[in-house]
Amino acid sequence: MRSTRHSRVTEAKRVRMTGQQRRAQLLDVARSRFASKGFEATSIEEIAQAAGVSKPVVYEHFGGKEGMYAVIVDREVQRLLDRITEALDGTTPRELLEQAALAFLTYIEEEPDGFTILVRDSPLPSSSGTLASVIGDIASQVEYVLVNQFKSRGFDVKLAPLYSRALVGMVGLVGQWWLVAGKPGRKVVAAHLVNLAWNGLKGLEQDPRLVVKPRRSEA
Repeated sequence: MRSTRHSRVTEAKRVRMTGQQRRAQLLDVARSRFASKGFEATSIEEIAQAAGVSKPVVYEHFGGKEGMYAVIVDREVQRLLDRITEALDGTTPRELLEQAALAFLTYIEEEPDGFTILVRDSPLPSSSGTLASVIGDIASQVEYVLVNQFKSRGFDVKLAPLYSRALVGMVGLVGQWWLVAGKPGRKVVAAHLVNLAWNGLKGLEQDPRLVVKPRRSEA
């Protein structure tokens, strides 16, 4: 009798949840599983059981595990980009660099599951949800900071995309290490990243050349 009553209560809860609420719930459950176990080791059955629904409900919303994963990746990319875009309100290039670095690190600290999914190799051949693509999206947001600096110093502004991706890539890779290490604190990490980036930019050469001569096969 108790088991039957419990089943009715559970079923009633399912009925009261709207389609949008159910979709959000399934995404949250799947996000946690994908982050902890990876795409291959996570099954639709496991996600459905954790969400308290049947497998057909998951298929109805996403068409399958690949569709669900793609939605999660797109959502995480947008979350990260929104954080960085909203943080960029400084009046100087250095302030903007600090704000971008802090926003990126804050996302890593507060959304470790999301960042873990983004830095994993995507199981979807057409997915843009890789660390490289995320770095490219973020770099495009902060590229104008470098463009202004390059213009004021007489540098070739066409090289701004290269440098912006180098800077954002540095933050992303340090973030991977920091997520595991857990220290030092977010502000300390951001300060050291900006220290390297800013002081490096301050002494930038207009026409850098390699000191070491390339081997004949590399020339």
